[in-house]
Amino acid sequence: GNQKATHLENSQGKKSQHAEEAIFYMNCRAAYLTVLKSSLENIKSKEQLSLVLQQAGRNPSQKTINKYWTSQTTSLNFDDFCAILKKEKPATKNELLEAFGKIDTDKAGYISHDELCKILTTRGDKMTWEEVASITNQADFNCNGKLDYNKFCELYLSTSEQCCKAARDRLETDPRLRQQHLGNQTENSPQGITGPGSKPSPRVSRKTDHKLAKGDSRAPSRPSSAQSCKASTSTTVTVAASSSRNTKLIIEPDTMKEWQWAQSRGCFYLEENGEIISHKYRLHLPQRSAVCVTIKPSSIPQAEGKSCHWLSVDTALFILKENETQENFQLVSFTELQNKEMFGWRGELGSGVYWLLPFTTGCRLRKEKTQITGEAKLVWRDEDGELALTEEFRAALLDIFETIDLDGNGLLSLEEYNFFELRTSGEKCDQEAWAVCKENFEMKKNELTRQGFLDLNLMEANDRDGDPWDLWVTLLSLGYNKALEMTEACPFVIAISAERCKPRLKAISLEAGGSQLSRAVCRSVVNKGEAKVLDGSENIFIYTYSSGSRVTSVIDNKSENKVIIHVNNEQSKNCLNNRGLMVFAVEVAPKSMMVSQHVMALNEQEEWIYSCVHSLV
Repeated sequence: GNQKATHLENSQGKKSQHAEEAIFYMNCRAAYLTVLKSSLENIKSKEQLSLVLQQAGRNPSQKTINKYWTSQTTSLNFDDFCAILKKEKPATKNELLEAFGKIDTDKAGYISHDELCKILTTRGDKMTWEEVASITNQADFNCNGKLDYNKFCELYLSTSEQCCKAARDRLETDPRLRQQHLGNQTENSPQGITGPGSKPSPRVSRKTDHKLAKGDSRAPSRPSSAQSCKASTSTTVTVAASSSRNTKLIIEPDTMKEWQWAQSRGCFYLEENGEIISHKYRLHLPQRSAVCVTIKPSSIPQAEGKSCHWLSVDTALFILKENETQENFQLVSFTELQNKEMFGWRGELGSGVYWLLPFTTGCRLRKEKTQITGEAKLVWRDEDGELALTEEFRAALLDIFETIDLDGNGLLSLEEYNFFELRTSGEKCDQEAWAVCKENFEMKKNELTRQGFLDLNLMEANDRDGDPWDLWVTLLSLGYNKALEMTEACPFVIAISAERCKPRLKAISLEAGGSQLSRAVCRSVVNKGEAKVLDGSENIFIYTYSSGSRVTSVIDNKSENKVIIHVNNEQSKNCLNNRGLMVFAVEVAPKSMMVSQHVMALNEQEEWIYSCVHSLV
């Protein structure tokens, strides 16, 4: 009987611990997302750190901020934030009253405004007279030139709780925030998942990173170990060296040379918050036909001889059938077959309209934190004082021209140019403005030539008297760094061949994949992947799809409640994932599914092992 009672107490204690942990991380995330757009976004300044701590009900002093933001700190991620909150507990009423009691030596319960002002403007984090006045002017806890610090403490604590509650309410009511990941994609982690040691925090310098990567095996700051989880399941996939190049896309030239085809260029662009946007396409087939669909990163002629980072980026196309409503697109298939950098799909499609959604995992297209020393020169003045484009900038502009020339005819139509404008300025060029361009810059058949595009950018430099600021805004938005290297974009080309009809392919938009792409990715993994039920929880399934070049896992929550799932990759070897963390957690809404992670080989010339444990918190 005593053993049963002890066992019951331990079980209840663990449940309580799980509940407290879940509430703690929900509060952390609520505060974090009040200040930042995503939990994948990093804190980038002392001011942001102070603000996000205040949203979590803390009131950090400058000394506290300096403790966590040192001279070596460049950013702090969500896990760092959670670790700080564990150390910096919110002040209690007794602690506040004790602090005021040291000033109120008479124990009268009041402090004169003059004394309060003297202390606040001369000690600790010194306040200004105006800031002190904003406190002493509050009628709720001031009377006759004195501050009732008992009332002040009550109001302070209730305001702090209201702030936390507002953040939680916003998290619960905003569906976009509910889907945000608890984990954080650290921004300077090209090493990927190398396990079993923990990856160092991004806040330390690169020199320190090198030391820690070799010898530091600290446990991750969050989430807690799998021992504190209620149910779990593990999956291991071993992939031989270079096997990601062994699945061949067979395209028989003899049988396909009479097929009709359509082609379009496009590009993946990395947003500041880590989100990836790309062109989306509409495909029209006049009649039923055998088709072949391919996508691959595109080589740019002007970039030959340079380091083309984007050529190693993984690409895929998801084919969706358009129904009566866009809300009900049906996944037809996706490009599984592979031949080197090209991915493809072959099959038969009925007549009608299809949507082609380009996709990349984000494992290799990610924020670069390599420090660029200096800045490339974009313009110069000749001996007559006239502005001219530097050769390096001209080459970059010609690369850009090749990328935005979607039909590859060597000219920019108004439609193609507007994709460029929307990306770089957020505005579109109308027919009247296009007519002005036609008067000032070289065009053929009402389309802008390469020379016209170069001259247009030169005019922009002249408009600012040689100041390259606007030019840099354009370049950075297109994925270039200050060394004129394209590191945060991936141009690609898609091609459609049809046996019995002429396919028509058209770029429709430039935007994030959104819910349609998310559903398509999840559905593809569920259809093709291996399913495992989470041990001890019959309503939660983990689906794992392995293609040889990537592994994708999806969590399917069939229960009536939202769940938080630990994801632990510490036993993986030679792997790189889209989150940049070996250990993280995700929240899955009731009756929904979401991608847990995408994983690829860090070095494809060596064997890589995906070993992941999903656990229910």
